[in-house]
Amino acid sequence: MNPIHRREFLRRAGLSAAVLPFITGLPSLALAAPARPRQRLIVVFTPNGTIPSEFWPDATGRDFALKRILQPLAPHRERLLTLQGISNRIRGDGDGHMRGMSCLLTAIELLPGNIMGGSGQPAGWASGISIDQEIRNFFQSRENTRTRFGSLEFGVGVQDRADPWTRMSYAGSGKPVAPISDPYQMYEKLYGRTKDRESLRSVLDPLRGELSRVRGLVSAEDRRMLEEHETLVRQLERELADGTGAELRHAPPQLERGIAADQNDQVPRLSRMQIDLLVNSLANDMARVGTLQYTKSVGGARMNWLGITDGHHGLSHEPDSDAAAQEKLIKINEWFAGEVRYLADRLAATPEPGGGGSMLDHTLIVWTNELGKGNSHTLDNIPFVLVGGGFGFGMGRALKFDKVPHNRLHLALAHAVGHRIETFGKADFCNGGPLVLG
Repeated sequence: MNPIHRREFLRRAGLSAAVLPFITGLPSLALAAPARPRQRLIVVFTPNGTIPSEFWPDATGRDFALKRILQPLAPHRERLLTLQGISNRIRGDGDGHMRGMSCLLTAIELLPGNIMGGSGQPAGWASGISIDQEIRNFFQSRENTRTRFGSLEFGVGVQDRADPWTRMSYAGSGKPVAPISDPYQMYEKLYGRTKDRESLRSVLDPLRGELSRVRGLVSAEDRRMLEEHETLVRQLERELADGTGAELRHAPPQLERGIAADQNDQVPRLSRMQIDLLVNSLANDMARVGTLQYTKSVGGARMNWLGITDGHHGLSHEPDSDAAAQEKLIKINEWFAGEVRYLADRLAATPEPGGGGSMLDHTLIVWTNELGKGNSHTLDNIPFVLVGGGFGFGMGRALKFDKVPHNRLHLALAHAVGHRIETFGKADFCNGGPLVLG
């Protein structure tokens, strides 16, 4: 007998989709379930542009050498894809930093507003959804990729203020999504136990009638299995109610205590704590999309741990002829590359749940920036470096384009997960379709 597709069974039996988790897998029903895709997207942001001469490989294709800034990623060279020549073509209100940050993932203009930048016209929030949230919503709309949170937004050293310089993720027009910079707050979000009795009311109660009908359609053995499912869910509810919680596939990381999220010199520790939480949350399938934002556009962190006491943003404005400033900026960006490597290392060291290599094989990291170069404020040649797998792109290469709008890169990300949208952000910049990265 051929397996019955689940939705067809629901239609015939007059059941709702809510009952599916309790009946899928019962042998006498032989319900067919589509394969569970394993694709994850992580966007990592670092600010104030880069030093192009020490960032982009000279050669293209597979025969490329990593420059100083990207050298920390050498262990992942075969799973690396550098994309030179991607431009943020969005113009309109706001200064370069504002549009560089809030248009980075939305690829559409800022709304009119009264927030004045360093130059240009005042502006407001971005006028559209960001690509991370677009893909998140796509995953959440599908039964086999839906997760508890959908997406998780991590920050490192992001100040509490909210404006277009500090937000890159948007749930929609004028709807910025704030990153969480305090790892203890993120830990509580991920693993804390709520005491809200209303939110803990039984998930089975609304299904009692439907489950009764299912019992009449299955064998005696399956009825026993169905009762076991109900018992397990009741046990989970009791655990949530008394604070013990259900066992996770991967235990939460043990966080160092007493690290203040607003202390500049704690950034290295905060970075590792947030990365450990991010990887653990993905390993436990709490989300398929994540962002990791280091400081913000115009970020002025002082990398004292590198022996650099100058503010990052101030250094980025120094001319190319200032060799000392250039060297400091190279070291700063090398450090950021090292944090991206740590993220890739952690994913590579974590087996893919259910088998099939490591988590890095099924996770694409997109490391980017709001500017191509700090002292010119250019929105051309934005740093985009991809690390990992799972999206079907041809990794282990250096590619070079000619001022391709970043809208087309975002389209490529969407299409790679099966979301076949025709445009993203400003439609005028989507001509040519998704960027070909295969």
